[in-house]
Parts: sequence; structure tokens; C-alpha cells
Amino acid sequence: MKHSTLFAALVAAACLFEPACKGPQPASAGAPDTTPAASSLFRVPPEQLAHLKISPVTAANWSVVVRTTGTVDWNTDRTTPAITQIGGPVVRILVNTGDLVGVGQPLLYVTSPDVAGAISTYRKARNRQNLTQRILERTADLVKNGAAAPKDLESAQSDVDDAATDVQTSLQALKIFGVTKAEIDEAERAGTPINPELAVRAPIAGVVVQKLVAPGLLLQAGATTCFVISDLSTVWVQGHIFDRDLPSIRVGDTVEETNVSIPGTFHGVVEYIGSMMDPATRTTPVRIVTRNPGGLLKKDMFVEAIVHTRSRRNVLVAPASAVLHDAQNEPFVYLQAQSGHFAQRVVTVGGQQDGQVEILSGLKAGDPVVSEGSLFLQFINDSR
Repeated sequence: MKHSTLFAALVAAACLFEPACKGPQPASAGAPDTTPAASSLFRVPPEQLAHLKISPVTAANWSVVVRTTGTVDWNTDRTTPAITQIGGPVVRILVNTGDLVGVGQPLLYVTSPDVAGAISTYRKARNRQNLTQRILERTADLVKNGAAAPKDLESAQSDVDDAATDVQTSLQALKIFGVTKAEIDEAERAGTPINPELAVRAPIAGVVVQKLVAPGLLLQAGATTCFVISDLSTVWVQGHIFDRDLPSIRVGDTVEETNVSIPGTFHGVVEYIGSMMDPATRTTPVRIVTRNPGGLLKKDMFVEAIVHTRSRRNVLVAPASAVLHDAQNEPFVYLQAQSGHFAQRVVTVGGQQDGQVEILSGLKAGDPVVSEGSLFLQFINDSR
């Protein structure tokens, strides 16, 4: 109903209402008296009732909705440190905090004396492999011509296998340092030494969220964390659930999150419910994995969270449009006490779902309330 159309007729309509001092119709004999006091009633003439819609208070089975707050954190499952496997001083840094990096992208370069030793070990192992291979071929010819025993061929084959193992082991050490076999072969073909500057590479794709090195810093192999990289497509929201709501929360419940400074709604899923209570807040922590389009959610940002649980409960509901607020911001409705007679009834309300509001007190199932035209009645009632 459009209230603007009704408002134009309010002054004229007000004179048609009979004040409560003329007395309401008496309640039916023998029925319990649930009608408001006569002094609180006012009558609406039949020609004005068409402006009103009456809806009964009904019982409903609602899913339980839990409201809480949360703090944004990096998704630890998608956050990792870039730890150097190379000992030596930092000579070049290629990225900074906030940069987007891909898997295997160089982050910085280190000059390491350990690489020379690893390359030397690899070359010695490969030379020995070539030597044992030639010995195997000669021994095979000798055995074929009857000049050597078969056991000599078996021994030569064993030496070749051992040499191949040594090559693979030394090559694996170079891979840890970031040197590939192709780079070594290219350097040998060109007759140039291997570049002593070796890269520390990104282990995952993501954003550099922490930078922990500076030029000239001496890195310790396997110990120094150079950067922290996080995939910010998802984040964790650390929520806090009070005891009364804890039985309703389950892993897998969907969550809607908002921040007053960011337009739109973020969506997440409850992934973990804590096993211990926080003694400071008297709440149980929950972890919500949340999609983060555009990277708008930042670490340590606060959000409001609504958990849509799979638990359900029986409630009394009325149309949300039926609830108004008085000058003290107390909620109330207009109850049709008798045909054409209405009274203002103070209520206590809970949450809202699908255009309905939960009635915690003040009404019972079946009570007829004004769901359209409430503002019209409020104007008339206030002008009495």
C-alpha cells in the first residue's frame, strides 16, 4: 500500500474515528478476556478498514541464525615462507611487500660458495660415469672375444650403476640450490663458469605479505626466511561463539560477512570449531574460510558475521511490516482486539527471515495484527 496516498486523507479520516471513551464492544461471555483495556482501544470506521491488511501471528520452523564478529587472518593453509636453501649474502632483491608473484618466480639472488662445491661434485660424478661406461663397453668386447671372464662384465656393469647413482645424487643437490642440468650443460658448451648468483624462488603463487631480508644480509641455508607469500583468494575469519549459540554451529555451515567500509557481502564456510574456550572473552573460536574477491579483506580487519546453521527451532512470527517503534524506540504492533477496534501492543522481537520477524513476547499464535497500514493507524492514534 502506498502511504502517500493515504496520508492525504488522514486529517479528514481522523474525524471519522470514534475515540475509546465511547466504549468498545464487550467480549463474548465465557471467553477469557484477552482484549486490551478499553481505554487503549480506538475504532476504525468500516469505510477505512479497506486501507488495512490484517495478518495472524503464526508458528514457523526457522533455521537458527547466529550473529557474531570476526577478525580477518591469512589462510595458513595457503600461506608459506620462502626459505633459502642457499647460504651466502643477498646481492639482489627483486620483489617487495604487496607484489604478486608466480610459482618459481625469482625473489632474490644470493652469491653462494656452496654452489661451486656442488658443481664440482656433479662434474666428478659425471666424469666417473663416462669412464665406467667406456670400461663396460671394452669389457663387453673382451668377453665376446673370450679374453675376459663374464664376472668382469658384471663388475663393470655394477660400476656403471654406482656412477649413475652418484650423478643423480649430485644433480639433486644442484636442484636444491636452483641450478638446473641445462644451465650446467650450457655453461660447459660455452666454456664459461656457472653464475655464482643463484635465485631464491617463490614456492607458491600469491602476494608477498612479508619481506624479511635486506641487501647484504647473510643467509643461512635452510634456516633464513626471506619472504612470506599468501594466496589471498581466500582468507580465514576467526569468529567468536558464545555458549548459548555453540550447540547450533556445525562444520560446513555457510556464513555471510560484511564490513561497514566495504560494499557487498563476503561468503564463507565454517571449517573448524575450537575445542577450548577463550577465558578472556568466554567464547569458543571458530574458523571461517572466506572467499576474498579483489583481496578486499585485509589481515586484522573486523567483520560482522551471520552464520546460517542447519539447526532449526519453532518460533512465533509476524510480518516485519507490522512492527513499528515508538518515541523510545520500543517495538510495538497494532492488534485487532475486536472487529474494527485496534490497540497498540508492545512486543519483544528477535531476528528476521524472509520478511518475517520473530515475536519473543507480547503476542500469541493466531493474534490478528495490522501488517499493512500500520503507519496510518499510528498517525490516527497519535492524534487522538
